[in-house]
Amino acid sequence: MGGSIKRYLKFVKPYKWLILLTLVIGIIKFAIPLFMPLLMKIVIDDIIGSTSLSAQEATKQLFYWVGGTMLVFFIVRPPVEYYRQYYAQYVSNKILYDIRENLYSHLQKLSLRYYSNTRAGEVISRVINDVEQTRNFVMIGLMNVWLDLATILIAVGIMLTMDIPLTIVTLLAFPFYGYSVKHFFGKLRILTRKRSQALADVQSYLHERVSGVSVIKSFALEDVEQERFNETNGTFLEKAIDHTRWNAKAFAVVNTITDVAPLLVIGYAGYQVINGNLSVGTMVAFIAFIERVYSPLRRLVNSSTSLTQSFASMDRVFELMEEKYDITDKENAVPLPEINGEIEFDNVSFSYEENGEEVLKGISFKANPGETVAFVGMSGGGKSTIVGLIPRFHDVKNGAVRIDGYDIRDIQVKSLRDQIGIVLQDSILFSDSVKSNILMGKPDATDEEVIAAAVAANAHEFIQELPEGYETTVGERGVKLSGGQKQRIAIARVFLKNPPLLILDEATSALDLESEALIQDSLEVLAHERTTLVVAHRLSTITHADKIFVVDAGEVKEMGTHKELMKREGIYFGLFQVQHI
Repeated sequence: MGGSIKRYLKFVKPYKWLILLTLVIGIIKFAIPLFMPLLMKIVIDDIIGSTSLSAQEATKQLFYWVGGTMLVFFIVRPPVEYYRQYYAQYVSNKILYDIRENLYSHLQKLSLRYYSNTRAGEVISRVINDVEQTRNFVMIGLMNVWLDLATILIAVGIMLTMDIPLTIVTLLAFPFYGYSVKHFFGKLRILTRKRSQALADVQSYLHERVSGVSVIKSFALEDVEQERFNETNGTFLEKAIDHTRWNAKAFAVVNTITDVAPLLVIGYAGYQVINGNLSVGTMVAFIAFIERVYSPLRRLVNSSTSLTQSFASMDRVFELMEEKYDITDKENAVPLPEINGEIEFDNVSFSYEENGEEVLKGISFKANPGETVAFVGMSGGGKSTIVGLIPRFHDVKNGAVRIDGYDIRDIQVKSLRDQIGIVLQDSILFSDSVKSNILMGKPDATDEEVIAAAVAANAHEFIQELPEGYETTVGERGVKLSGGQKQRIAIARVFLKNPPLLILDEATSALDLESEALIQDSLEVLAHERTTLVVAHRLSTITHADKIFVVDAGEVKEMGTHKELMKREGIYFGLFQVQHI
């Protein structure tokens, strides 16, 4: 816990003076009501119980004290209350903003391997739910706890000036209170962490199922999915009840202690009044001060529960922040200058896991500037893995990948990816306008450039027919568009980027023949005079390639042009014959 708090305080540090100001204002806010018990004592002992004041003088004194107190409450208290609430919320929101900004920056640097092994819902839960839970550490741990402690100290200080023995009786329950909090809330943190993980599992399950609801409906799996959701939700319920049960025990013990303590005070003070050792006004004031002392104590009990949740969430947030980067720039990495487009694989081996089975085994080939190079073969052979190494989505295990003679591990990742355009089989569109999705290729492009890119991608015509043209929102993952339309928008953003190196990973394999023809025309224009690497499922789309590599079981088994490979009558010939029977 100490490590998490220490890291969290780094986000708090820029706002330390605002927090201090909030504490000062808060102390004023909580100190003002502490005058009420003293007012009771003054009214009872010095005004009502006075034998030296006439009725007129006593009435005048009563209105003087009550009127003055009302002025304080009406004039001083409202602005103090406003600024205390405003600054407390302002600081907590700024800190949460900074943490989420830092987390999002961190998430963008994590490799694809991390995302392939981690559910999206789990990540979202930590960035949204867990970060939000840490607000309690700011609001309670850095502010309210200290304000409650200050309130208790001020109240105890005033009580000591009134009657020391009675004050000691008031504080007799404090040691029992401290022990019970320490005993109960240590385990509560563990239970809270388990509850948070179970909630993240529910969120992850929902995220996946909502994204794939079409599959559930197409297979009529609603009943099966309901049972599975009930299991996941039931696990969360179990963890939540464990947390609630222990929390209830804590409150039962602690609140009993804080409720018994006032009875001791009332009994002792009543005895002293009966025996003439204490005034009625002092007794009434002490009973009022009990509430002022034990209300903060009860809030501290609630604070312990909230802080426990906050600490558990804090651990989960920083656990995510500690995820290591697989792909990083070397200390002496240099920016990649504008490239000609020569690609070389030099005896490259690769495995997705550190000690896992090799997916690529000794791959070597060279693509000259401006050439179109195609990779074909059965699914799972390693084709997509080869092209994924070029933008450093993963790093090679052995060997080297070079661009224009530069080992890509020696150059800055951003400068490398800036010069690569990628079109995937399932191109992702974001729930934004068509224009915004195309602008991802070049965020500062003009409207004219966007339209020109869409025209080149054979997308302009259908975009104009959309309800709001280029401003039409495409829905999550482009759900409002057909597969061919999504793909043409994806190609348009690569046209806009205009990179010297192009990677096409089965860009047309999931499309109908009409869409494929349109997109194939666009891709041929896009590939003109730039180095292009194509992963192809339909061999008819790559017969024009300068070089074709047949990849099987992580190795290059054949290479040559379409004509050369057909003459050889090997693996490529067999694949081509199967597709054209």
